[in-house]
Amino acid sequence: MIIDLPDTTVSAISKKLVSVREEGGAVALGRVLTLIIVTHHGAEEEVIEAANDASREHPMRVIAVLFGDEDEAPRLDAQIRVGGDAGASEVVVLRAHGAAGSNAESLVTGLLLPDAPVVAWWPADAPENPSKSAIGRIAQRRITDASSQEDPAAWVARLGEHYAPGDTDFAWTRLTRWREQLAAVLDQPPYEPVTAIEVKGATDSPSTALLAAWLGLKLEAPVDYTYLSPDEWATGIKSVRLTRESGDTLLERPEPAVAVLTQPGQPTHDLAFPRRTLRECLAEELRRLDPDVLYGRVITECAHLLRTADERSDA
Repeated sequence: MIIDLPDTTVSAISKKLVSVREEGGAVALGRVLTLIIVTHHGAEEEVIEAANDASREHPMRVIAVLFGDEDEAPRLDAQIRVGGDAGASEVVVLRAHGAAGSNAESLVTGLLLPDAPVVAWWPADAPENPSKSAIGRIAQRRITDASSQEDPAAWVARLGEHYAPGDTDFAWTRLTRWREQLAAVLDQPPYEPVTAIEVKGATDSPSTALLAAWLGLKLEAPVDYTYLSPDEWATGIKSVRLTRESGDTLLERPEPAVAVLTQPGQPTHDLAFPRRTLRECLAEELRRLDPDVLYGRVITECAHLLRTADERSDA
């Protein structure tokens, strides 16, 4: 069910939500959090769909805040989606025109679920310091996506400068399969120290630098990472090589959805390694509402490994 509320107010939207619940169209009980999505007109449907899919694992209220042109006449339009149009969530879409979007915090405060955690997500353009932004100040978790920024590599390089507990980025979330597989490899004999680390990825992959930084932090070994040209590798991480006394362990993608694990004295293994979807990344981040301490350590303690190629060459 979709309910349109043109030229409305936050108070009217809140009253309509109560009315919808009382009529049995939606159930607030069981909602575990409020997810605030900050985006712009025309870019909302893909991210709302991802949130709806994730809501089947994390029932929640989704508030999508869409900002229009500042020169428009001030007006707030809203839409409430429940039932089949909202997955296991209830969705409130706020379209703020002109000066109506000047105070983002006031737009959402009256619509938050009482006594429930708040998660903020910027699927595209994000504030440089999320925790200090109007929406970020009221959220326990703040999610950005380096791959959607104008300069993904530069964005990752600056993640540690304004880090606050509760921040995370999908460039880190997309590493989960790589981290799990590499940790499993190192948890098996031979238990030899890693003496060198090499990571390769596409030029569009901010996760490459984060993976290199994580490996450097955990293994305390020299790290080298390089970006391949689009002709060499189109998108995402290409390979990780770990050098030990007995030989090299190589985890490499010959094609985007498959990885091959090669280890000394063992047969090769083909592994499914597809690029993670928005829904998968969002669902994973919503599983934990406490700060990701390891992520914080990687982007602050290993900031030198996250610098752009030009900055590293000048160092």
